[in-house]
Amino acid sequence: MTVLVPIDDSEPAMKAVEHAAETYAGDTVTLLHVINPRAGMYGDEALYAYEAILESRQQAAADLFDRASELAAAHDCSVQTESIIGFPAREIVSVATEEDVDHIIIGSHGRTGASRVLLGSVAEQVVRRAPCPVTVVR
Repeated sequence: MTVLVPIDDSEPAMKAVEHAAETYAGDTVTLLHVINPRAGMYGDEALYAYEAILESRQQAAADLFDRASELAAAHDCSVQTESIIGFPAREIVSVATEEDVDHIIIGSHGRTGASRVLLGSVAEQVVRRAPCPVTVVR
């Protein structure tokens, strides 16, 4: 079974890693971190600092993978890691499609009501567009 767990630095993402590791103990799970090129970059400074910002985010992703891998190892689950640049929901669905993923386990920020409708969320977009079953962990 091919299991994809998109992660960021949120608590729900780490809970998704734990859930995947418990559910698929003994298997290999793919952890995916998508670096959004537009998040937090503003104005002309972003153009000049793009490489430095990207390098910083790649280092943060490596630290994130270390933390998530430790969680998975506690449940005897091995992980593969992949970090890509793009828009999170789009890239998650793309990877799931291209790699013929059987199941996606993703954390939710737990938004409710109007904020969920107005702001949307990566988890919601993935649920709507994914080519396979998706489990959302809170």
